[in-house]
Amino acid sequence: MQRVKCTIAYDGTYFHGYQVQPNQRTVQGLIESILSTIHKGGPVRIRISGSGRTDAGVHANGQVFHFDTPLSIPEEKWPIVLNTRLPDEVNVKEAEFVSTDFHSRFSVEQKEYRYRVYTGESRSPFNRHFALHYPDTLSVPDIKRAARHLIGEHDFTSFCSAKTEVEDKVRTIHHIEIQEHEEEIIFSFVGNGFLYNMVRILVGTLLEVGSGNIPVEEIPGILDARDRNRAGKTAPPHGLYLWKVDYGSDEI
Repeated sequence: MQRVKCTIAYDGTYFHGYQVQPNQRTVQGLIESILSTIHKGGPVRIRISGSGRTDAGVHANGQVFHFDTPLSIPEEKWPIVLNTRLPDEVNVKEAEFVSTDFHSRFSVEQKEYRYRVYTGESRSPFNRHFALHYPDTLSVPDIKRAARHLIGEHDFTSFCSAKTEVEDKVRTIHHIEIQEHEEEIIFSFVGNGFLYNMVRILVGTLLEVGSGNIPVEEIPGILDARDRNRAGKTAPPHGLYLWKVDYGSDEI
């Protein structure tokens, strides 16, 4: 058996998230169905393991999954084999053989998420699925000042969904970057892991800071409160992208 690591990009607009769900169109379900067909159906459905899940409407530029196969297809051919069967909204960017010690989820060192905000006064039909339209006047310097309080190791209970099942909510954000491009602001978050809805709540809170609804100085208190009600709203899913997943040097 050979373990294959794939990096994919997808438009999450018409998927009910990444993870398999009964009677729903998901990225994982689609890929597993195609792989099972490639493997001639077999007695067991081919399963893939992803670096993490994304919600309905969330996109990916660098989602990673792996699977084990008995087929002798060269690693450089796997993107072609899969892309010829995948719809236009999913693309396998690359594939490589890795050791059986590699796991797309448990071998992760850090992830990068990006969130796009379109600040133009009029709605853009070309951005409606790919960026949050937020025409309010924003103080980007205030947003950057607030973001600095979020960098480092913190308990992010205030910045995750109340539905989060994990008990340990301590995570480390290594880097936050806010870039302005004419009528667009791009938020980038790099960390060792992210809780359910964490990035979307961080963005929603920073936007409220930029709008003047939450003072910059309140961010440390919101962190310390460990209370979801203290933070801002959850930004919509369609502006969010799983941008990149980084692994250690021993992955191959």
